[in-house]
Amino acid sequence: TLLKEWLSFRETTVRRRLQYRLDKILDRLHILDGLLIAYLNIDEIIEIIRNEDEPKPVLMERFKLSDIQAEAILNLKLRHLAKLEEFKIQGEQTELADERKKLEQTLSSDRRMKTLIKKEIAADAKEFGDERRSIIVEREAAQAMDESALISSEPVTIVLSQQGWIRSAKGHEVNPEELNYKASDGYLAFVRARSNQTIVFLDSTGRCYSIAAHSLPSARGQGEPLSGRVKSPDGARFVGVMTGDANTHYLLATDAGYGFITRLDSLISRTKSGKAVLSVPKGANVLPPSPIIDPESDRIAVVSNQGHMLVIAASVLPVLGRGKGIKIYGVNSKKFSNREEFMLGIVAVEEKGSVLIYSGKRHLKLKPADLEGYQGERGRKGLKLPRGLQRVDRMLPDV
Repeated sequence: TLLKEWLSFRETTVRRRLQYRLDKILDRLHILDGLLIAYLNIDEIIEIIRNEDEPKPVLMERFKLSDIQAEAILNLKLRHLAKLEEFKIQGEQTELADERKKLEQTLSSDRRMKTLIKKEIAADAKEFGDERRSIIVEREAAQAMDESALISSEPVTIVLSQQGWIRSAKGHEVNPEELNYKASDGYLAFVRARSNQTIVFLDSTGRCYSIAAHSLPSARGQGEPLSGRVKSPDGARFVGVMTGDANTHYLLATDAGYGFITRLDSLISRTKSGKAVLSVPKGANVLPPSPIIDPESDRIAVVSNQGHMLVIAASVLPVLGRGKGIKIYGVNSKKFSNREEFMLGIVAVEEKGSVLIYSGKRHLKLKPADLEGYQGERGRKGLKLPRGLQRVDRMLPDV
């Protein structure tokens, strides 16, 4: 590409140089035609110049000269005019005519032009060439600079409240549940991130919104409403927050029992109105997103409002950019329409990870061996949880 660009520039340069020389030759030939007329009529020319107050228009009319030719004759000194010789004028005319012919042939022929450029480059290389001092290395095409590359990478904790207020606390040691919230508000979700990463928020309509972490307000105060940063649909509420690199995977699902795995870069939007990602069935609610460490080895744990638990392999779920997903848990459609049965919670668990289940003041830790007892096929209902833990309030991976 570089050589092609340079050769194109070189051809333009040579063509302009030749055209400039051709224009000069044509101007000189025109003047020589006038001087030849002056030689052939030298006595009359001298008489007109001697006797006329304005000899130029007289010369032009008498000998059909152009303004440039008449001016050239008048600018000659008298002794030069007397010494004009026909053969010298004709000799210069012949020489210039030959050069004009060659120039016109070169300018009208791409092949002649390329041959000339080739000869000139070879001559320059012979006269000025030396050993190459820089190594030619093939590089990837230049990319637009990512502004995040200029931002320092510091650990931050992004906190989302129940009423959709956001803030950023320095460090990863922050306990978001211990922060101060407004009287009618409380903790909803958090994510540990870096200050140069993009934070993605998921709302109850299945739309995702992207905000740079470094632009979020400090956690020293109560933050600011996320609705002031994005344009979400009327009545929508925010249900979760996500971050990571482009290859980070998340599990998205609705309590109707459907869901899929997606990559974080598929969720990022450049507009304030966000991006529709998760299709929400009528009457369904969007569940908080759950990060997936390894889509091939992680397990998906599901609990229903009726106290059933089902564990399936994450590898059976599709990786999509958007959509409704596939059936994860066997929710009865008739019972769902009456809100008698729905998927209460869903989390991704590492292969050797545990799950914490909270029910009122009680909680239960299910270790990897315990989870195997609830292993089943996708779309089933699973097994009942132990008595006293069947009314699940929340379920979390044990980290």
